Amino acid sequence: MLRRNLLASFFASPFLSFGGQVSKHSHITITGLEVFRVRVNKRGNWTIPRLQTNAGISGIGDASQSGNDDESLGHLRKFHDLLKGRSIFDIEWYRSATAAAVAEGGQRAAVAASALEHCLWDIRGKAFGVPVYELFGGRVHDEIRQYANINRSTEPRTPDGFARMAESAVSRGFDAIKLAPFDEMPRGLREEAQIQKFAASGIACAEAVRTVLGPKRDLLIDVHSHFDREHGLELARRFEPLNLFWLEEVTPAKPVGDLAAINAAAKMPTAGGESIQGVKGFYPYIRAQAVDIVMPDIKVCGGMLELKKIAALAEGAGLLVSPHGPASPVGNVVAAHVAATLPNFNILEFSYGEVPWRADLIEPSEDVIQGRLRLSDRPGLGISLNEKVAKQYAIS
Repeated sequence: MLRRNLLASFFASPFLSFGGQVSKHSHITITGLEVFRVRVNKRGNWTIPRLQTNAGISGIGDASQSGNDDESLGHLRKFHDLLKGRSIFDIEWYRSATAAAVAEGGQRAAVAASALEHCLWDIRGKAFGVPVYELFGGRVHDEIRQYANINRSTEPRTPDGFARMAESAVSRGFDAIKLAPFDEMPRGLREEAQIQKFAASGIACAEAVRTVLGPKRDLLIDVHSHFDREHGLELARRFEPLNLFWLEEVTPAKPVGDLAAINAAAKMPTAGGESIQGVKGFYPYIRAQAVDIVMPDIKVCGGMLELKKIAALAEGAGLLVSPHGPASPVGNVVAAHVAATLPNFNILEFSYGEVPWRADLIEPSEDVIQGRLRLSDRPGLGISLNEKVAKQYAIS
């Protein structure tokens, strides 16, 4: 009798109502798509999709810096058509359903596919009333350290120009700064004198920033794959006196042996992988020991679940993970929700100084203090789009 009463009480409220909630959630489906396009600067704009559901819950993501916003917009619409009427739980199905289109469409398609996956996780978190990081195993980091990428905002691109922007970032509390001082170097240079000229110029910019940072703050250098193996090995040696936090993408990702050779010889840690898509793309990269720190981009790699899988692959190989992301504040928060759950997380990218209204594009405003991002305990991603700001800076 006692057992019977106990079972009766178990199936009563609140457990019965919880079961009802699960059933209710399972019938939440995708009904519509909005896209907000925001003007930033000559290096790229921000594209923010928002998925709607039949439950009145919406979710946002980041589809910025795809390489061609118009093409990416077309992929967003096509992938939305796939999702329309589907459950918010169909993320693995969606991953498989978009795989062929992403393989064919490259980065423009990958960014679109990733962005809608962000939206699905935002919706799921809101539906269950929990932050997205709880859906990824719970956070192991209370705050997310970020480095200020000053590359997208520095003008003029000279030692003095980079130094001034570094000073600005340091004044805002950032203790790690990244620049890509070889971007003016034409690709495919063969004349040795020209190669050495651009190498010297880039090193001079890095030296100027190191002077600003002093010995205790961290300096990160992104080479954007401008060198070949031979000159990359030389560049790594020349950077040794600057005590780099990392040296990023000295050569292209393929052939992977070039990066592996540089990684084996370099005295500083190496990093890379921003343009690689999915676990399948990262597996040979990690297996070849191309870098010490893998950098999947939340907008390119396939989304939040794919980032978690790639990070697990890296963890098994004893590598750290630092998500790449010259992203909008939406993309920054998306990446941070996964990063907060990663035992092997290292540091997250923050695009510094692009526009003065950056923090206000989301509500509540982007919460970065002393270079650290603290995620809230609000449901979903914990943010919404500030439509007033998005409209003010919209691309007509």
